[in-house]
Amino acid sequence: MNNPAPSIRENQRIPLRKSARKSSKATTLIRFSLFVLLLFSVSCSNPVEDEPDFAQLEWDEIRELSEGEDLTLMMWMGDPYINGYMNDYVVPEVKNRYNIDLNIVSGQGAQIVSTLMAEIEGGTRTSQIDLVWINGETFFQLRQIDALYGPFTGMLPNSTFVNYDNPFIGTDFQQPVDGYEAPWGNVQFTLIYNPGQVNSPPQTFQDFETWIVTNPGRFTIPTEFAGMTLLKSWMMTLNGSPEPFYGDFDEELYKSASRELWDRLNRLKPYFWRNGETFPASVAQMHQLFANGEISFTMSNNDGEVDNKIARGLFPETSRAYVPEHGTIRNSHYLGIPRKSAHKAAALVVINFLQSPEAQLEKMKPDVWGDGTVLSIPDLPEGWQQRFSRIPGRVQAPDRSEIRERALQEPGPEYMIRIFEDFRTYVVNR
Repeated sequence: MNNPAPSIRENQRIPLRKSARKSSKATTLIRFSLFVLLLFSVSCSNPVEDEPDFAQLEWDEIRELSEGEDLTLMMWMGDPYINGYMNDYVVPEVKNRYNIDLNIVSGQGAQIVSTLMAEIEGGTRTSQIDLVWINGETFFQLRQIDALYGPFTGMLPNSTFVNYDNPFIGTDFQQPVDGYEAPWGNVQFTLIYNPGQVNSPPQTFQDFETWIVTNPGRFTIPTEFAGMTLLKSWMMTLNGSPEPFYGDFDEELYKSASRELWDRLNRLKPYFWRNGETFPASVAQMHQLFANGEISFTMSNNDGEVDNKIARGLFPETSRAYVPEHGTIRNSHYLGIPRKSAHKAAALVVINFLQSPEAQLEKMKPDVWGDGTVLSIPDLPEGWQQRFSRIPGRVQAPDRSEIRERALQEPGPEYMIRIFEDFRTYVVNR
């Protein structure tokens, strides 16, 4: 869902080629700034002046404080269905229920990190952002610079329904959320293909190698989040087991596994779309190439997305999503509150609404967003359990209970940060 800013872990990097040195220097400067800021933030972590200690307030008191507030949410806005859910459902609902004016602005990953970092460095009293849609490496970097408010999830009444015992929800890229981000949705990566062009979709990495070579120009990888998520699952399967990737970042493991992956991809590169001389910049571009029939596969981090793209008329009606036998990554996305937000009461109220059974149910409908819920359905009141059971069934999206058996945990955020940089260095720009 988002693009990362570079890691601060300079001492763990592997040597780069000459062509990558220029970007490496810029990356190093950013990392150094993050490091300096980390030291600075340790002594400057005071909350916004004069704000109450929300943890000591009753929920009704927080509700009262939120009344009439304006709230700015920064989030990725690259999908019309997600935008429709937010603009047509969430914005009017929080206005009608709580008199909160929710203003949504576009931004993700690196932009969120750089914006909040600049505000802290500049000594800005209050942030221009009150709420952020994040996960993984963005959460990691925001925690590094002490930019997030928390812990706060324990204040949310609806958080009692969140299934924190599920490791794919209570842990974000191997990081405990510790109350500094609230689970919002849970999804699993799928590949989407056209059965008219692919009789038997590849199930292993070796199957993909064979298919790509025998069908030149019909496959590619976007250079953004979804593409990197596929590369992580391939790196784990080439290693023989995903288990070593669970836990703290392992430099030697990464170097060994990624080297094998880059070698394999470079051998396949001439058979990629446009001979591997260029790669799509976004999964939206992938979707369009797939819709136009230029390529036979696209991909999604949301296992239910294929149905709403068919309903919208973008994908052919026969399009299908699946999880290969080697497994794909399943993860959650979250909502965080910047430490310098001046509207924390409103942020808490909106997050609580977004975690409510009503808002989660609406979001889960295939013709709305098709996003998986973070709620523990058996813990909901009986009436809500029945309503969730009556959500229209999937058509071409795989059954969630079946693909769960092939779910891989997200490795630590350092793997994502390194793959983003190294895929460009060792494959795209080679």
